[in-house]
Amino acid sequence: MDRIPILKVGDCLLVTIQVDMHDELAMSLQEDLTSQIARYGSRGVLIDISSLEIVDSFIGRMLANIAAMSRVLDAQTVLTGMQPAVAITLVELGMALPGIKTALNVERGMQLLQEYMDEGPEPEETDGSEA
Repeated sequence: MDRIPILKVGDCLLVTIQVDMHDELAMSLQEDLTSQIARYGSRGVLIDISSLEIVDSFIGRMLANIAAMSRVLDAQTVLTGMQPAVAITLVELGMALPGIKTALNVERGMQLLQEYMDEGPEPEETDGSEA
């Protein structure tokens, strides 16, 4: 089975999706990425989707799941290179991609991750009651 390469760059993992995503490939990416976040203690994940021209609801959910799993493992996810048609499709499908920051290109995405790592994670939202 094909695998999407995951590169370790400092405290970040870089994923560049250069092929059309299908369900099995998305599932293996999710498993590989979470394993490597835990293995390396990575604080950031950058996923470049500039080669993707089409995203369906399953792939959109997988990206949201990857971001959620990354957050649980103390890593921020940045999605870069989103094509206008992909953005339109995600909005039309009602996919907000919570927890994913976006950037137009890899350079800006790396800047966002560096800012995150320099500042630390955002404070947890509370319901306003004191413990």
